[in-house]
Amino acid sequence: MGRIDDSRPFIPVRIAVLTVSDTRGLDQDKSGDTLVKRLTEAGHILADRKIVKDERDDIAAQLRAWCAESEIDVIISTGGTGLTGRDVTVEAHRDVYEKEMDAFATVFTMVSMQKIGTSAVQSRATGGVAMGTYLFALPGSSGACKDAWDEILAYQLDYRHMPCNFVEILPRLDEHLKRSKG
Repeated sequence: MGRIDDSRPFIPVRIAVLTVSDTRGLDQDKSGDTLVKRLTEAGHILADRKIVKDERDDIAAQLRAWCAESEIDVIISTGGTGLTGRDVTVEAHRDVYEKEMDAFATVFTMVSMQKIGTSAVQSRATGGVAMGTYLFALPGSSGACKDAWDEILAYQLDYRHMPCNFVEILPRLDEHLKRSKG
């Protein structure tokens, strides 16, 4: 298990929260509220927050727009990760990813198994990287968002977490796009 090294400084990251829903507005967005509360209480910065309909192209367009913004380091979406015909968030994320983080889905499933047993197989949570930005697609339940934040993201988005974390490699995510002069 990892540990927090208190000799290292906390480095806040800028996080955008995207809720995918055909029916919810901000006033009914409990999952988005859960994420915003947890990320701000941890000391991170809420960079933006939006709700989009369950439309693959619209979701991917919002993800790409946020990835292009230098003021956003991480995007967390909630909703649309299930198995129904309207659940297209995972496909939209994969349309945007340069690299998928297979282990995120595995670890999320392990966490979910502890909470909801075999019902965890109905989630298609995913994570990846695009344009120097981390992207995570979480289920639409506030419990799943809480579990993903408390058990995975709170640690991996903390520079003090050892032996490694997402923050320390954030500056290198887009190094393949930089061209050397010479």
